[in-house]
Amino acid sequence: MTIPTTVRIVEVGPRDGLQNEAKPISVATRIELIERLAKAGVSHIEAGSFVSPKWVPQMSASDEVFKGLARQDGVTYSALTPNLRGLEAAIESGVREVAVFAAASEEFSQKNINCSIAESLSRFKPVMRRAAEESIPVRGYVSCVLGCPYEGNVDPTQVLKVSTSLMEMGCFEVSLGDTIGTGTVGSMRVLLDTLVPTLTVSHLALHCHDTYGQALANISAGLDYGIAIIDASIAGLGGCPYARGASGNVATEDVLFMLNGMGIDTRIDLPSMVETGNWICAELKRSNQSRVGLAASVS
Repeated sequence: MTIPTTVRIVEVGPRDGLQNEAKPISVATRIELIERLAKAGVSHIEAGSFVSPKWVPQMSASDEVFKGLARQDGVTYSALTPNLRGLEAAIESGVREVAVFAAASEEFSQKNINCSIAESLSRFKPVMRRAAEESIPVRGYVSCVLGCPYEGNVDPTQVLKVSTSLMEMGCFEVSLGDTIGTGTVGSMRVLLDTLVPTLTVSHLALHCHDTYGQALANISAGLDYGIAIIDASIAGLGGCPYARGASGNVATEDVLFMLNGMGIDTRIDLPSMVETGNWICAELKRSNQSRVGLAASVS
């Protein structure tokens, strides 16, 4: 397989990142973060989620965020919509791409969304039908593809089964999430050896957490298989509230630095991203988890 010459970065910081912050985040700050990312050249931004504020208070008022955005041409502003109510709210807010999420681990599915994998997939059917009526593309997420905090190792054939179900349901793309960051190059290769012969590689994305410092290595392994869509979070924001010890997503700045060094084009300006990462960390009063962001700021 040939390494891709271009990679699309899906910036998940404004949703997957901010939803795990303890400090309340204003609508104005969320909007400014999204607009800064777009100005830096990010073409796909996960800008919010339409879920119960009882469970994810940081994502409340996502309707205000979407309605207040100064949208740039050529930029996709997507939202997580796990159920029909969330989708309807997203449509009302002008969202034109959404995402649903399932897990490759039964126990994680039960603890995360209080239902089995099969039940979660069944719940998505009305969402998929309604999205199709509105010509809204739906992205699928699969959690725990390389390990589960409750079950340990996850069978790659189970990941294949869930990913296939999402694609057959109508998802245009499936993002493979190493939710607790225990994956290694070895386990990533075993997973992709299982998936790639059956699933179209251009429809697969990687969503790696850096808990054990393996995210960049795992992404590099994915590039070897031709995967050209990478989820990343500005300043390494985020984590998983249901996975104890899971640190943030891999930092977008670190991914960009690696891809730039490989001659892979992303059309994103790294210095602008470093500036944005430092800005949002100052707003949140937290440390920057991007090594490139830290190094570039003192050099």
